[in-house]
Amino acid sequence: MDIPNNANLILKALCESGYEAYFAGGCVRDFLMNRPCNDFDITTSAKPLEIEEALNRKGIRYFETGLKHGTVTAVLDGEAFEITTYRTDGEYLDARHPENVVFVSDLSEDLSRRDFSINALAYNAKDGIVDKFGGIDDIKNGIIRTVGNPDKRFNEDALRIMRALRFASTLGFEIENETAVSVHKNAELLKNISAE
Repeated sequence: MDIPNNANLILKALCESGYEAYFAGGCVRDFLMNRPCNDFDITTSAKPLEIEEALNRKGIRYFETGLKHGTVTAVLDGEAFEITTYRTDGEYLDARHPENVVFVSDLSEDLSRRDFSINALAYNAKDGIVDKFGGIDDIKNGIIRTVGNPDKRFNEDALRIMRALRFASTLGFEIENETAVSVHKNAELLKNISAE
């Protein structure tokens, strides 16, 4: 992957401090689709305070943007990079946000909570692309498929219904049948998301 220098510096800071770290989600998807990417999110085995310590060692500024959910935002030359601890989500009571998250040490557990296979991808130079849920094949075949049971994914976060439609529209992909059925079945959940 063609990674900007600042993004690589942040990943290197985490790895040199003894943690796993990967670029994850949309930037990996976009790379595989030969699309430009301006958003390099990082996922790591480091806990939030460990992320901060690793950044401090390299003199990288950061903001505590979502410590409760494991997110620290690093800033280099005016560019912001979200770094989030591997996690699993707790119970969703509002069909939008988990009540809590649990930090985990396994990348696979983190990827398993993501919305669609095409977004459940990770990359670093050492391991290459990590694809546990068929995201590469779904990109090749132009398919939007949830990670795991679609009813469960949409009941966790109703915004994922809109994301499925947006990805299908903007990428020119088809929504896989079981996922499409679930989109229609759970459409009422959209009343739980903000109007914007």
